[in-house]
Amino acid sequence: MEMDLENLSKEQLLALIKKQSKTISKQEKAISKQEHKTSVLEDKNTELERRVKLLERMKFGQSRERFEDPNQTQLPLDVEQVVLEEQEEVIKQEITYSREKKKHPGRAKLPDHLPVEEIEIHPEGDLSDMICIGKETTDVLDYVPGYFKIKRYIRYKYATKDKDNTQISIALLPERIIDKGIPSEGLLSTIIVDKYVDHLPLYRQKQRFSRENIDIASSTIDGWAAQSMDALKPLYEKLVIDIKNEGYLQVDETTIKVLDDKKKDKSHLGYYWVYHAPISKLVMFNYSPTRSGSAALPILENFKGYLQTDGFSGYKAYGNKSDVAHLGCWAHARREFERALDNDKVKAQHVLVQIQKLYVVERKAKEQNSTPQEIKEIRLKESLPIINELGKYMFAQMKLTLPKSQIGKAFAYSQTRWDNLSAYLYDGNLQIDNNLVENAIRPVAIGRKNYLFAGSHNAAQRAAMAYTFFANCKKHDVNPYQWLKYVLENIQSINHKNITDLYPHNYKKLIVDNVEE
Repeated sequence: MEMDLENLSKEQLLALIKKQSKTISKQEKAISKQEHKTSVLEDKNTELERRVKLLERMKFGQSRERFEDPNQTQLPLDVEQVVLEEQEEVIKQEITYSREKKKHPGRAKLPDHLPVEEIEIHPEGDLSDMICIGKETTDVLDYVPGYFKIKRYIRYKYATKDKDNTQISIALLPERIIDKGIPSEGLLSTIIVDKYVDHLPLYRQKQRFSRENIDIASSTIDGWAAQSMDALKPLYEKLVIDIKNEGYLQVDETTIKVLDDKKKDKSHLGYYWVYHAPISKLVMFNYSPTRSGSAALPILENFKGYLQTDGFSGYKAYGNKSDVAHLGCWAHARREFERALDNDKVKAQHVLVQIQKLYVVERKAKEQNSTPQEIKEIRLKESLPIINELGKYMFAQMKLTLPKSQIGKAFAYSQTRWDNLSAYLYDGNLQIDNNLVENAIRPVAIGRKNYLFAGSHNAAQRAAMAYTFFANCKKHDVNPYQWLKYVLENIQSINHKNITDLYPHNYKKLIVDNVEE
């Protein structure tokens, strides 16, 4: 309905204007609210797209973290055939040497320690008029699947000839982990190594028993493994003490699902806290039902020295102590900028190129077998200028980016930890990142895919012990089966003062190296 404005009085016009003004104001607020809602949804959609790409990369993309410099010269894969022919002709004119044909490396040499079964083959037919003038030897690598056998201890009894004072003598059985049980230390070692090194669940090991018509319940096998790990507690507890006394620790944590009687319908999410001493090359896993920073209290409460972690806030209280130098992890900082490539490619690539230069310095020092003092000098000469320029760039760009954007979060991650990230420069014994402790965690991730969960909180701690010992075996290139069998056979009789002789690296020096010599 149209309104004749000419016939309205002044008061009516003012009232109409006021009413229209309110309507316009409401509409503007509604539009503003809708625009804000749209902006939030767009940001959320962008973030979800970023997460999808990240997950796709994690599942289907390359696993290595090395960043490829976008300015690096690439092969001209899309040039025309004419250009290719011209380039090929130039190459033919410039290259004057003749490329030698590579020699085939030949058959792989088989190790000397393997047992040899000799099979003699003579020519067929009548050889009576012939003499043997030599022989040719061909080695073939064979494999016999593991087999079971019975070790039968036969102890002879002796009695004195004096019938009036008869005394009987019989030899004692060797000490065993499971007294009066049927498994040998070799079988126990196989069960535990198969589960925690080769990630073969116990129910599948039971299937292997069944194929040989050996009927042993899964619960029995599980009990054997538990008793074996319990026997190793003194060795584990000594290693915990040694870890506490280290002056440089790298720490990280990872999840493990645990069955909990208090939670009927779902499993409990527990955590392995992993400690790595880069200088002494010791690794220790400890289980905790929680990720709270207090879970690290038993190890880090009185720790003094260098503490290297990722950005998890649970480590902050320990890193802020006056007698602790908190180191950051450049690998984690790099990952933040890799996630930001889809958000701001130019800024993210610039930072990633600079971080790559820091790793080039580290690689060069390693290839030169540099001493810690030489590493420090190389870092101060080559890495420090890179870090200084990178810091200036980051702090300047932070002012120009949205804090909630992925590139803004990446800048904030590094900016708030800048002193921690730079601290490694001043001691050649320190690492640029936390990757060494992350490498120790990888077997847990594989294990999770195979046996899915721990049967209880106690079982999770026993698994932590197993991962501890086998991580140290791997760190020092020790055969885990041979080590565990030796330890199970000797841990009950060894003097507690000498229990560190059973550490994998000491076992290697005292037993393996002496045997090889």
